[in-house]
Amino acid sequence: MIDNSGIPAVVPAGRMARQPQPVLPLTTGGPELRPWSPDDAGALLAAGQDPAIRQWNLFTVGGLDEARRRIARMHERWRAETGAVWAVARPDGPALGLVGLNDVDLAGGSAELVYWLLPEARGGGVAVSAVRRLGRWALDDLGLHRLRLCHSTANPASCRVAEKAGYGLEGTQRSALLHADGWHDQHLHARVQGDR
Repeated sequence: MIDNSGIPAVVPAGRMARQPQPVLPLTTGGPELRPWSPDDAGALLAAGQDPAIRQWNLFTVGGLDEARRRIARMHERWRAETGAVWAVARPDGPALGLVGLNDVDLAGGSAELVYWLLPEARGGGVAVSAVRRLGRWALDDLGLHRLRLCHSTANPASCRVAEKAGYGLEGTQRSALLHADGWHDQHLHARVQGDR
């Protein structure tokens, strides 16, 4: 598809919507990235009550019904090709976290990578593995050109995840996001096709 500028789309429309959302293994027998299911509503509710997830992701969930509606919207966003959200989970186990792509722009070839983990999954390298794996899928399999990852400069753990996963620091966006305690500067990290 070519837009009005004469520039062809980086990723043709329909590439996501025409296929089911894949399961992406992180390690043999270890955690995987899989689509969220209604059975994961309890994990999403727990995430919405976790102080760190609420603080850094501006994320709350009012109850199980709202969690199920959010999960249904995740699937709608895949079909609309505007987002792609996976549960981080052990095979046949409950969701331990989330990793996904927001602001998907197939024509422009870009998206923002987001993630969080429940407390029991933190500290073991799972976030780095999940971010790295989703990045490989988005760039190599889907065909995006650029992924960005942003976080508050007051959140050094997210900075370490981004750097370990191969997302280079590009700069600081001043007063870029309003948190409960006021405006935060954000680090902008990115990974593009061809980065090693």
